[in-house]
Amino acid sequence: MPDFIAPDNLPRCQWCGGAAEFLPYHDNEWGFPVVDDQRLFEKLCLESFQSGLSWRTILNKRENFRAAFHHFDFHHVARFGEEDVQRLLQDAGIIRHRGKIEAVINNAQRALEMVAQEGSLAAFFWRYEPTELALPQTQTTSPESIALAKELKKRGWKFVGPTTAFAFMQAMGLLNDHSLTCITREQVEQARQQFQRPMSQ
Repeated sequence: MPDFIAPDNLPRCQWCGGAAEFLPYHDNEWGFPVVDDQRLFEKLCLESFQSGLSWRTILNKRENFRAAFHHFDFHHVARFGEEDVQRLLQDAGIIRHRGKIEAVINNAQRALEMVAQEGSLAAFFWRYEPTELALPQTQTTSPESIALAKELKKRGWKFVGPTTAFAFMQAMGLLNDHSLTCITREQVEQARQQFQRPMSQ
């Protein structure tokens, strides 16, 4: 698949051409390794909300989601109750899907358990960093994403299947899935080489 040639006349991943807001997200976020638990939790939640929808829809509503869910501070979200669910179901700025909203609250509670068990969310998720990679953007799941989704389900997480887990891994830098000629690929590779993998406690 040919690259998208951005306004600066340099090649990017083809999907950047889908919407103007994709380019800054691609250049500054997608694929760069993340160790911050709150950002990891946010991304997993947003990927869950995306299920059945386009990433453009979620990206355009991201600030609304952050406001509605206290910037995805899972310590705070874990205390949400039915009143919060009703409030969120009335919030036109987000995706008003009861199952996905309740999954975020449930997953915040599971995140607290995971931090207690593993030391951090990052320590858990980075255990699933792939060792063998297919050509960039040629798959939507991987053995690691299947294993990750299975373990999350076992631990009581919801709305995190293998495809959602793989999209999360792509975005959070557990693999460099930028196209081979994309100018951001080398930047991501350098960031991954310098990145300190978190350790379980």
